[in-house]
Amino acid sequence: MRATFIDPGALRHELSLQAPAPAGDGMGGHVTGWQEVATVFGQIEPVAQVARFGAGQTLEEHTHRVTIRHREGVASGMRLVRQNRVFAIVIVQDPDESGRYLVCRVRETGA
Repeated sequence: MRATFIDPGALRHELSLQAPAPAGDGMGGHVTGWQEVATVFGQIEPVAQVARFGAGQTLEEHTHRVTIRHREGVASGMRLVRQNRVFAIVIVQDPDESGRYLVCRVRETGA
């Protein structure tokens, strides 16, 4: 398999990689908080914007492709945060299986 060229200089956005951290709510249940796992640098590329109308409201979805250097433990269910933008990780893949980079398909959640 040929190596995919990714410009390392394009990885200029500082992102906080976060994992869900369930904590007790004091009533026998739990609430999900977020714990920072690492700070990574990546490239954020918009992929699609979709607006759907249903139940009397418009639902908007913004998807992006985020490229970061390879790191063990990155999985769907985690999230990336940049300033006040939150990106939920949906899919993680190594584009050329070389162990150099990870490409994450993310959905911008905003909170």
